[in-house]
Amino acid sequence: MNRARLALIVLLCLAGAVFAQRRFRDPRQFQDSDTPKWTNAPGFEKDVFTFVRIRYSEGGGRGFFGGRGRGGGWSTDWPDAELNFSYRLQQMTSLKVNPQPVDMELTDPQLFRYPFIYIVEPGDLAFTDDEVKILRQYLLNGGFLMVDDFWGVDEWENFEYEIKRVFKDREMFDVPRTHAIFSMVFPLPPDLNLQLPSIGWGWGGAREVTWERNKRYDGDTDAHFRGFNDDKGRLCVMICHNTDNGDGWEREGENVEYFREFSEKKAYPLGINIVVYAMTH
Repeated sequence: MNRARLALIVLLCLAGAVFAQRRFRDPRQFQDSDTPKWTNAPGFEKDVFTFVRIRYSEGGGRGFFGGRGRGGGWSTDWPDAELNFSYRLQQMTSLKVNPQPVDMELTDPQLFRYPFIYIVEPGDLAFTDDEVKILRQYLLNGGFLMVDDFWGVDEWENFEYEIKRVFKDREMFDVPRTHAIFSMVFPLPPDLNLQLPSIGWGWGGAREVTWERNKRYDGDTDAHFRGFNDDKGRLCVMICHNTDNGDGWEREGENVEYFREFSEKKAYPLGINIVVYAMTH
């Protein structure tokens, strides 16, 4: 993990570049995706950034336990979200990026090779005791976790319960919009609403209502960015609640207005900022 970070820490970020929308034949299939292909120099396969998605158990978290690896919450927007994001990351920065993203469980022996992991839709997530210990060790050893795409109070309370099992000894906090993570490559001013609805609600470039109204209204419709610091004061967990960056990555080629309003302005700039922060801190 340190080797990969050191190899990538000196990078040139092309913040002024413009995204171009692309379309896909079948956004559900790895082999059929129209995400452009690229290669890295032979011999440097371990010195590239790899997008890692975490497979987890479901079933309520607070005392329940469900199936693992059978699809569902952990696989939402898989695999095109990470295929597209990986392409954009290598396109918009000088990071060398693995064109083949990875999904694994926290107990995988290979986990500590990768400095960045992604968990999606954790509203029904349930960590095992072993996973709690491993995730804590991973984060305090320099790893970074991005959490995305869960909505409302009920889903928040479940994830809060689970992540506090990992960090019961430290405070979660609201990440201020002045934090460096919001301006590593793309400046995202505090007055920019970073909430992304899924494409079903964002179709047509919705700007006023970005809350997913298909979710049960329970009094919390604002996007929140919360996190934890490690022992050195480094942000090591970035929690994106009441927003859906993954759809902004996965569905970029399906509607031009959704692409321009959400993928180009918010999902990709924020995701790239998060990764560059993770790789340089």
